[in-house]
Amino acid sequence: TTRANSRRDATRRRTGRFAGRDRRLVRRAVVARATGEDATRRRAIDASDANAVARAAAALRRGGVIAVPTDTIYGFAASAANGDAVRRLYEIKGRRAGVPLAIAVGDVRDVGTYGDDGHLKEGALARLLPGPTTVLLRRRRGDAGRATPELNPGVDLIGIRVPAHDFVREVCRAHGGAIALTSANRSGETSTTAVEEFAELWDACDEVFDGGAIPAKRLGSTIVDLSSRANDFAIVRAGERCDELVRVLEGEFAMTRRDA
Repeated sequence: TTRANSRRDATRRRTGRFAGRDRRLVRRAVVARATGEDATRRRAIDASDANAVARAAAALRRGGVIAVPTDTIYGFAASAANGDAVRRLYEIKGRRAGVPLAIAVGDVRDVGTYGDDGHLKEGALARLLPGPTTVLLRRRRGDAGRATPELNPGVDLIGIRVPAHDFVREVCRAHGGAIALTSANRSGETSTTAVEEFAELWDACDEVFDGGAIPAKRLGSTIVDLSSRANDFAIVRAGERCDELVRVLEGEFAMTRRDA
């Protein structure tokens, strides 16, 4: 049975049937929402459960898409090393393929695995992360980056997060690498701060983890471009604690703000 399941999963990966399944689930969710019906069959898992981290990491390793709480909003996550999983993430999100995804890692020291941070002053990243910040750096290519080439192909910069949320960081560590991360909502819709707010999409995910209501303003993280070697930065998107970030970079690291 195990071999049969493995062959069936391999066939799905080759034929793209996972994507077809996701399209059906998302389409059913949209119809149900329009008609007032309840399309949700999957149940959310309490993120504080003893087995929640292991269960999340296992789903990611299988190529699954999971819903997780972060320090800003709820997110959809997939293994950044798995091209099929990244494609499923776009499908569930309803996002255009050319729009880049950010990644999240478990610790500040992991940032340099995926982005070139060698030009930054010592301690700069540690002052911004963990926290509600996405740092844009030049992407490391090849084996050093350990991210699938299907993640943001042709894009030189990569957005990297270390959320100030224990659950999602522990999941990254247990998974053994970065996760691709995007907000848990259909593209163009309002970001979510409670699992009930995207219940119509639960069935499109392999697992949904409930960390409770997130006491944030739905702003998402502040995106800051730190890729320049000229000791300057640019705010690409003002989000949570943007003013504080600017004060830190200008006041403590003598960096100059430039236009995005």
